[in-house]
Amino acid sequence: MIRVAIADDHPIVREGLRRIASEGAGISVTGEASTAAELFRLLAGSAADVVLLDVSMPGSTLIETLNQLKLKHPSVKVLVLSVHPEDQWAMRAFRAGAAGYLTKDHSPEELVEAVRRVARGGKYVSATLAEKLAGLVDSSGSQAAHERLSNREFEVLRALGSGMAVKDVAEQLNLSAKTVSTYRARLLEKMGLGSKADLVRYVVEHELFRPR
Repeated sequence: MIRVAIADDHPIVREGLRRIASEGAGISVTGEASTAAELFRLLAGSAADVVLLDVSMPGSTLIETLNQLKLKHPSVKVLVLSVHPEDQWAMRAFRAGAAGYLTKDHSPEELVEAVRRVARGGKYVSATLAEKLAGLVDSSGSQAAHERLSNREFEVLRALGSGMAVKDVAEQLNLSAKTVSTYRARLLEKMGLGSKADLVRYVVEHELFRPR
């Protein structure tokens, strides 16, 4: 029996995921969490083989959550679920230890197949994502500007580009306002942009919004 824990901050989404997973033969849902902190409390008291992890969980960034899962629960396989285009978070998620990545517009059958594959120790990417990842770096080696950013820089870019004030970004990412301002200046330089308005435009064009 594959034991699955669901981590998503939307009750309706959790209910849908629970129903889909439970209908898969040999799969049982052991618990649900709406925040990163709840997920770790759940895993401390109830064993799981696979975690279905939403890309945007309150209380922690995706990369921080994956890093903590790898540290505290190394045997648990993580299947990241996202509403964002697949090529935006997939590579970062895999580098941080995710075993699979799937957008929420895929079929229930594909979700069940993904759970089974990562539970067996495999990696899961959709055919669409595999094609996107293959073309992520072209023959000249060029990448989109945000792909060259560190994980922390990427988080600050998404937050500032989503219209958040420096103090709000600092609070959400557990940084000082001065540090966020330093990141902002670094982002403008690294990405060849001239102002925060340019950051916002870039985030809009690449659909990198950070949920509030």
